[in-house]
Amino acid sequence: MKILHLYAGNLFGGIETYLVTLAKTQTLMPQMQHEFGLCFSGRLMSELQQAGAIVHELGAVKVRKPWTVWAARSRLKALLRQGHFDVVIAHACWVQAIFGAVVKAQKLPLVFSAHDTVSGRGWLEQWAKRTVPHLVIANSDFTRSTLKLLYPSSPSCLLYHPVLNSADPDQASLRRSVRSQFQTPDDQVVMIQACRLEPWKGHRLLLSALGQLKDVPNWETWIVGGAQRSHEKAYLASLQAEAKALGIDGRVKFLGQRSDVPNLLAAADIHCQPNSGGEPFGIAFIEALYAGLPIVTTAIGAAPEIVNDTCGCLVPAGDPSAIAQVLKRLMTDATERDRLSQGCVDRAVALCDPAQQLSKLCKILSLELSLEAPVQTPKLTTR
Repeated sequence: MKILHLYAGNLFGGIETYLVTLAKTQTLMPQMQHEFGLCFSGRLMSELQQAGAIVHELGAVKVRKPWTVWAARSRLKALLRQGHFDVVIAHACWVQAIFGAVVKAQKLPLVFSAHDTVSGRGWLEQWAKRTVPHLVIANSDFTRSTLKLLYPSSPSCLLYHPVLNSADPDQASLRRSVRSQFQTPDDQVVMIQACRLEPWKGHRLLLSALGQLKDVPNWETWIVGGAQRSHEKAYLASLQAEAKALGIDGRVKFLGQRSDVPNLLAAADIHCQPNSGGEPFGIAFIEALYAGLPIVTTAIGAAPEIVNDTCGCLVPAGDPSAIAQVLKRLMTDATERDRLSQGCVDRAVALCDPAQQLSKLCKILSLELSLEAPVQTPKLTTR
C-alpha cells in the first residue's frame, strides 16, 4: 500500500512529529510505504529526508497569491499521475482546501487526517468542506466529536498517533549530565513544559501557579519551545516579563527551541502543561510518559483520554490555585511522584506504541478504503 502524505511543512509541532515518526518506523509495517508531499522546505523536510523518506517538493503556496496555488496543484497532479499511489492523506484543513480536489479528480481515495477540532465555520474550513473525503481519521475522541460539523457524510475513526519511545536506557547518567549544564542540583525538583508557544497551552496559568509557590524551596521550572512567528515572539517576551513580575524569574528558565527534548525530559521530575484550551491530542504528554514523568494538566480536550490516576493528575481548567496545590504536593512528596512515575511508560505504550498503532492504521485503510489487505501484521503485546 503506497501512501502519499500531504502537508505544508513550514512549522514544526505535533503534526510534524507524527509525520517524522511515520518515516522513522517504516520498517515496522513494510506493507505501508509512506511518501510525503510538502509545500515548504525547513525542519520537517530535513528530518524526513534524514529518516530516509521520499519527499516531493510541491512549491511554496500563498493563498493570497493564486498562481502559487495553481503551480502547486499542477505539480501534485503530475506526481499523482506517475506515482502509483493507493491513497492520499491530507493533514489539516489548509492542505485539504488546497489539494483535496486535485486528489479526487485523479480518482484516488482521499483521507482527511484531523489533527484539531473543527467548527465548520471560517473561510478555511468552508473551503476544505467543498471536497468531501472518503474517510476521516481523528487523533482523539475529542477531535472526532466535532467532525460532523465539517464532514457529516464521511465515515470517521479514531487513531491515536504512534509515538516513539526516545528515552535513554541510562536515565540516571543522562539526568546528571543535563542538570550539570543548567547548574541544577540533583535534589532540585524540576517541572518542565515542552510545547509550542501558544497561549492556550497554559504557560500563563503555570506561571501564576508557580507564583503561589515562591515560599516552597527546592524547585525550578524549564519552559521549552522556540518562537517561530512574530506573535510567538511577543508572547514569549510577555511570559518572561510576567515571571519577573511574579518574582520567580530566577527559578523559571526559558530554554527556547531545543532538539534534545527527550534529554531534558529525562532530567526533569514533573511535566506540567495546564492547557486553557482543549488539546486535540497531546504528543508532548506521551513523550513525557515515556520519560516517566507524572503529568499535571487540565481536565479538558483530549487530556482525560491520556492522563489518569496511574500516571498523573487532572485539575480544573483555569484554576491556578488548584494547579499550585497539586504541584506543591508532588514537589514535596517524592513517594507520590515515584508511584505515578511507575505507571507512566505502560500508559504510553498502551495508547501509542508504534507497532500497535501502525497496524491499526494499515487495517483502517485496508478495510475502509477496500485497499489491499496487509499480508502480515506485527504481533501486539496485550497490556
